[in-house]
Amino acid sequence: MAASTTDFLDIDDLLAEPEKAVRARVRTLVEQEVLPIIEDCYDRGEFPRQLIPRLAGLGLLGMKLSGYGCAGANSVSYGLACQELERGDSGLRSLMSVMSSLVMYPIHTFGSEEQKREWLPALARGEKIGCYALTEPEAGSDPGNMKTFARRDGKDWILSGVKRWISYGSIADVTLVWARTEEGIRGFLVETGTPGFTAGQIPRMMSLRASVTSTLILDDVRVPERNRLPEAAGLRSALMCLDEGRLGIAWGAMGAAMACYEMAVDYAGRRIQFERPIASFQLTQQKLVKMLTEISKGQLLALRVSRLRDQGRARPEQISMAKMNNVAEALKIARAARGILGGNGISLDFHVIRHMCNLESVYTYEGTHEVHTLILGEAITGLSAFS
Repeated sequence: MAASTTDFLDIDDLLAEPEKAVRARVRTLVEQEVLPIIEDCYDRGEFPRQLIPRLAGLGLLGMKLSGYGCAGANSVSYGLACQELERGDSGLRSLMSVMSSLVMYPIHTFGSEEQKREWLPALARGEKIGCYALTEPEAGSDPGNMKTFARRDGKDWILSGVKRWISYGSIADVTLVWARTEEGIRGFLVETGTPGFTAGQIPRMMSLRASVTSTLILDDVRVPERNRLPEAAGLRSALMCLDEGRLGIAWGAMGAAMACYEMAVDYAGRRIQFERPIASFQLTQQKLVKMLTEISKGQLLALRVSRLRDQGRARPEQISMAKMNNVAEALKIARAARGILGGNGISLDFHVIRHMCNLESVYTYEGTHEVHTLILGEAITGLSAFS
């Protein structure tokens, strides 16, 4: 067995050939076109927009959806694509997750036929970019307490409020805005050129720098009734979208962990101290063993929940377990790899510090570690810690 392999348990045997083919195509893209440029993008704080057509060309945008130019792949293929993209960078996986799970999925699930035909093919081709606006400055883990409000005005809606920490909001063509109404929470497709809508990138970020994270301001933004998602009713609809995204995150975090582990194994084998490679030291081996064990467990957890998802049997709390566990363990693995690399571990030339900083954001977005813990706690005890 190669020293740096991350398939210690022969998990490949559990994958179908089409699933492996998706993984291989995305891995090739990452190795040939992402890794050569991503460190400089991160250093400059720029998202490599030139890669969007390449993701679209591989059928990754909306890949689980059927029709409207989408690939109709299963959850495992989607997860493996997320894994490989996050081997490159969390920002790329985030773009795929946002587009596929948080924008295209709700349009496909809750939208009118007119909305599906207008937006899904263009989003699948990467000709249009979408973003998902749920989080607010004072409503992160408690989205039901959002302040953004939509009021009727004849045949239109007037939206007012602020959304923050919105991935790709500054470059999006359409924003799915969740807002309170007199009938409850509803979803609206807001074209970003609409008067009263402004988006600005959040500055001075030390994580997800090769991505786009924005604040959106809606100042009496007028949208027609036809832009409301007709089948979206209540906060539950918004949270259904997050379940889609969280499963991709569980896979993606393992991709970042794999990249860090492989770098640590390679470095430890080449780094000579006290006249021998540090890979021969007991404490280094202990760290590598723990890293590989957690990667193996995380892969199996993500795979099992994805199979349940494809069977229509996955429960939200099972997805919470996968997101909670895999991101937390990936962050530990990145930190351990950083330690093995010593001073070189803080250099962008060695990838690890970039993954480690990115995972700090992944740890808290789409449900913090603590929120997912309490979701599981309620599933176990039947008692909610939220109310």
